[in-house]
Amino acid sequence: MSTATLPKPAHRATPTPATAPAAEAPVLTGADIFVKSLEAEGVEFVFGHPGGAIIKIYDALARIQPSFEHILVRHEQAGAHAAEGYAKATGKVGTVLVTSGPGATNTVTGIADAMLDSVPIVVFTGQVSVPLIGGDAFQEVDTMGVTRSVTKHSFQVRSAADLAPTIKAAYHIARTGRPGPVVVDLPKDILVEEAPFEYPESVHLRGYAVPTAGLPEKIERAAGMIRGAERPLLYVGGGTISSNATEALTDLARHTRIPVTTTLHGLGAFPETDELALGMLGMHGTYWANMAVQNCDLLIAVGARFDDRVTGQLEAWAPHAEVIHIEIDPSCVSKNVYADCAILGDVGTVLGQIAPLLEPKDTASWLATIDAWRQQAEPEMRTPPGDPDGPLGAVEAIRKLGAKAGDTGVLTTDVGQHQMWSAQHFGFGRTRSHITSGGLGTMGFGFPAAIGAAFGLRGTDAVVVSINGDGGFLMNMQELGVARAHGLPIKVAIINNSRLGMVRQWQELFHAERYSHTDLSDTNPDFVALAEAFGCAAFRASTPAEADAAIEAAWAVTDRPALIEFVVPHQEMVFPMVPAGAATDNMILRRWPGEDA
Repeated sequence: MSTATLPKPAHRATPTPATAPAAEAPVLTGADIFVKSLEAEGVEFVFGHPGGAIIKIYDALARIQPSFEHILVRHEQAGAHAAEGYAKATGKVGTVLVTSGPGATNTVTGIADAMLDSVPIVVFTGQVSVPLIGGDAFQEVDTMGVTRSVTKHSFQVRSAADLAPTIKAAYHIARTGRPGPVVVDLPKDILVEEAPFEYPESVHLRGYAVPTAGLPEKIERAAGMIRGAERPLLYVGGGTISSNATEALTDLARHTRIPVTTTLHGLGAFPETDELALGMLGMHGTYWANMAVQNCDLLIAVGARFDDRVTGQLEAWAPHAEVIHIEIDPSCVSKNVYADCAILGDVGTVLGQIAPLLEPKDTASWLATIDAWRQQAEPEMRTPPGDPDGPLGAVEAIRKLGAKAGDTGVLTTDVGQHQMWSAQHFGFGRTRSHITSGGLGTMGFGFPAAIGAAFGLRGTDAVVVSINGDGGFLMNMQELGVARAHGLPIKVAIINNSRLGMVRQWQELFHAERYSHTDLSDTNPDFVALAEAFGCAAFRASTPAEADAAIEAAWAVTDRPALIEFVVPHQEMVFPMVPAGAATDNMILRRWPGEDA
């Protein structure tokens, strides 16, 4: 057995085997070692695009015919987002392979997106040969320098012998602790260099320690705080899903009768039909969730990072609450909100430690108070169904999609108004059923992420639905070719209001209706014709009745993508809304078109 270890930080470079390869280890080229290493790691899909610096790897793919499948993306950014979608849908590490120079730089947005949303992906980038590094060679970019601030770790491999242990280390780092992206830079000459191949069975990285169980004294203190609280609240983030802790969370919440609110990335972590579920909190969260935060006396943050879209005005957020923060990343603790009790560890493990120390709580009065806020706000927030033959609203279209998808639906969204409407109204019946770009807010994310999710969930009962705005969809619409080539039955929805809707909403509400460069009505393509040109099925709906028919027709298509263009009014806005920088109990509940602000 061999073990990958991290050597002296000469170039912040590569781990080396702790033991010499066995004498009988086959001698392979670096390109073949790369392919064999991915096989040994259990990689299922590689989202890639060939180029000169990695042509030897593509030759090896042709010769070896590996157990994993290579997916030829049409743009490298889309490849990174597809890897994210795969990782978010399956909990496994996504893999990207691109060439040097522009191939590498095209992935940077996807890498940054994965970093902010804690998504485990490994991005392999080609590089010029070692003797040419630093000489401004053709398609040379300092990839490690460019990506250093948006990766969990980065490597540059300087010899074929270092390749297998580096790959082992990269996947280990990506998936453990707080997940995130790892970049492995591959100079061209190491791919033709020969070395003995033995893939390490384990990895040891000096200085890299991942906390698992919480300290006993912290666990006891947290349990005491929960026992003493009268108005406790569980604030649940995406880390709960990443750590596969949703069952532990649900058990603890139901046992203690503590209500649960989730972040955008926490949607699906707790059953939204449960009486303890308050829905999403934050800028476009529910009124009652935000009011619960503002009035709780104990806030239990589980795998969440207190970002600004959740907290609003920090000084006014959760003013009466003590804070317990369960988190695996020490850099997140007390960064934005001070934690009275910080527990470093795996979320599922820590919840399992706390639960036996707790008895059911009498939270009836607290739940009744929250329900009163719900009863107060729900009529204001409700969007009534439209006339079957009248104009179709965006919210109604999304509700119809969610109802059709049901518990089998796995949703990816792009970024904008449709993203928030989807979070509010689609409905999430399973864990890992909501995939979106939250931290970076990347337009162009949604559709390629759906492709990655569809590959990862192939052979299951999942129906992948991709909801996009007309602006964001055009940023990576070329990936229709990938989905069509592989017969992926993704249901692609475009909420077409002919506007950059979220920017327009801010212009209307906060910039005196000065609509600067947000009107797309004169430049949008015919989305139905565009999809059909790629060989996809396509439908258009502008009334509720047409939407029903289009959705049924799209679900009947099983051998290729089916796109539905929902034509909706541009005046519809996302509410509730907390204005930027305001306290989260200062919510705008609604504003109908033509209504005074």
